[in-house]
Amino acid sequence: MSSDNQWSAEEDEGQLSRLIRKSRDSPFVPVGIAGFVSVVSYGLYKLKYRRDQKVSIHLIHMRVAAQGFVVGAATLGVLYSMYKDHIRPRFFSESKK
Repeated sequence: MSSDNQWSAEEDEGQLSRLIRKSRDSPFVPVGIAGFVSVVSYGLYKLKYRRDQKVSIHLIHMRVAAQGFVVGAATLGVLYSMYKDHIRPRFFSESKK
């Protein structure tokens, strides 16, 4: 870090390195991103064969499915974090004593 508190290019973190760091901290972030992309891709593919369904209804269903996948991945990430930080140390550290 520079001493005069000015920004330098060496201190800036790139998008890819930020994503890699975040995925190490919480491994369900890439799962949520991949699920979101796959649901949206599938929904756009199925847009061609929607029969008599309106486009707006189809897009709303696709959005809800994608958001549901991301919320589910975030929930699993929080549960995993709670397990890793609170439950696992309590039960496995006592057995070593």
